[in-house]
Amino acid sequence: MIEPTVTMPPTRVRRPPPRRSVRPPREAVRFPVLVVVFVCAACGLVYELELVALASYLIGDSVTQASVVLSVMVFAMGVGSLLAKGLRCRAAVGFGLLEAGLALIGGCSAMVLYAAFAWLGESRYVLVAFSLAIGVLIGAEIPLLMSLIQGAGRTPGRASPGEACSGTRRAGRQASLGEQDDAAGTVADLFAADYVGALVGGLAFPFLLLPWLGQLTGALVTGAVNAVAGGGLVLWVFRRDLTRRSRALLVAVNLCVLTVLATATVLVDDFEQAARRAVYGERVRVAVRTDLQEVVVTGGLAEPPDLFLDGRLRVAGRDEYRYHEALVHPAMDGAHARVLIVGGGDGMAAREALRYAGVRSVTVVELDPGVVRLARTDPALAALNAQAFRDPRVHVVYADAFNWLRGAADRLQERYDVVISDLPDPGITPSTKLYSEEFYGLVARVLTATGRFAVHAGSATDRPRTYWTVDATLRAAGFATRPYSASGRTPGFAAGPDRADRASGTGRGPGDWGFLLAVRGGRPPALGLAPDAPRLRSLTTGTLEAAARRAERTRGADDPPPSTLVHPRYGA
Repeated sequence: MIEPTVTMPPTRVRRPPPRRSVRPPREAVRFPVLVVVFVCAACGLVYELELVALASYLIGDSVTQASVVLSVMVFAMGVGSLLAKGLRCRAAVGFGLLEAGLALIGGCSAMVLYAAFAWLGESRYVLVAFSLAIGVLIGAEIPLLMSLIQGAGRTPGRASPGEACSGTRRAGRQASLGEQDDAAGTVADLFAADYVGALVGGLAFPFLLLPWLGQLTGALVTGAVNAVAGGGLVLWVFRRDLTRRSRALLVAVNLCVLTVLATATVLVDDFEQAARRAVYGERVRVAVRTDLQEVVVTGGLAEPPDLFLDGRLRVAGRDEYRYHEALVHPAMDGAHARVLIVGGGDGMAAREALRYAGVRSVTVVELDPGVVRLARTDPALAALNAQAFRDPRVHVVYADAFNWLRGAADRLQERYDVVISDLPDPGITPSTKLYSEEFYGLVARVLTATGRFAVHAGSATDRPRTYWTVDATLRAAGFATRPYSASGRTPGFAAGPDRADRASGTGRGPGDWGFLLAVRGGRPPALGLAPDAPRLRSLTTGTLEAAARRAERTRGADDPPPSTLVHPRYGA
């Protein structure tokens, strides 16, 4: 008997539903996002300040360079905000790659800019290119972070990027009033963190990064911090928004960026030495960075040294005596017991004043103690200035000359018989206020009634507009002036911004030094030498008369207007 076969229906094995990746809630991501916004904003402002500072040092005219960098960067930030729209669908991977690129470009910007100047002789176009690139990347940060925060807490589906974006738009159209208020609050938080970070970055650059690390290393370290902050946020907080391939890509890119920045940091000293040799030649003997500027001394002990301040040749050992004799000795033709030297931290002007037996005191007002320290201790510079700072008649004041003079008239028991302005060219922006009508008014307050005031005013032949603007400013302050100049200078010597000449390879600096001798009111002073003048190598009464005629030939048909603090009229 055949038993009937009973077929049992197959049992269905119930599989657990697939785990769906849920993004972290908005409140959980808000704090780490704000921290990263703070850090990235600080890094971004450091990049901007690095470009401004290095451009002012390499190109000159800090007002122009700051205007170029900031205006180009702000424009580029707007472009970056618009371009960020195309990355909203892949905001996580887009933000990660954007921060890696910003870290690499911003971190290496200072080195590339300095290399372009040292080896190519031109850095303006590189400056604009970096300003554009960094601005675009900074401008895209906030829109992408906003997209990440708005997407937090939603369950990502399997829609294509285009469908996801359209879904996001539909969801946005259906958003409740509460969600809109939350979005407004998020925007406020993002911008608050951004502005506070910019404040910290702006203060950290001059007070921490620049004095401790320098411009090149400071930019590289900032780039590393930027890469760690941006990459860490995406790979940790928004890792569920990344595919496996995207995650691997971000890890690899950030490791490469950090490797490049770390390698550049290790090699930065060798790079800086090679770049210095490309700029100054092979004779670099001393290179120090003071709190205010870079000071470089070239030449050995067997040859006259050259002194560079922020890349500008300030003292050429072979012919500095022509400059300093012409600056100091015409002003000593009269009473000269008390002498005030504004600038002159190299000690050369003090050396010339101390050659007169009748000089009782010489006060040197110098802004940078590092220059005076080097002039005291470097054997070649100390020999060149005849150990002027060891003379007991010399008193050094470390101060801003403008601020010091504002209170000097009330403090002084005696006024000065001679004031000598041994300053960089007026075309250099930090020196502009010391060539203003207000500054010359302060000088008049500390000068005796018969005192004489000698001013270095830049080149009379190469920059006549600047030279005669100094003359007009002195006359507006109540001085009567006598123009003169000194020629025969070493090619390449310049107290002012001579970068275009040196970068072009012509080796030609301005053709002369221009000076102005001034007295308070009355007739212009006589141009001559004191009866007790020492024996000079470059000056006689005849050469001074020829120098006056040579300067007068550069005078234009119309007098330029004077320069004031609120309306400076000097250009580089």
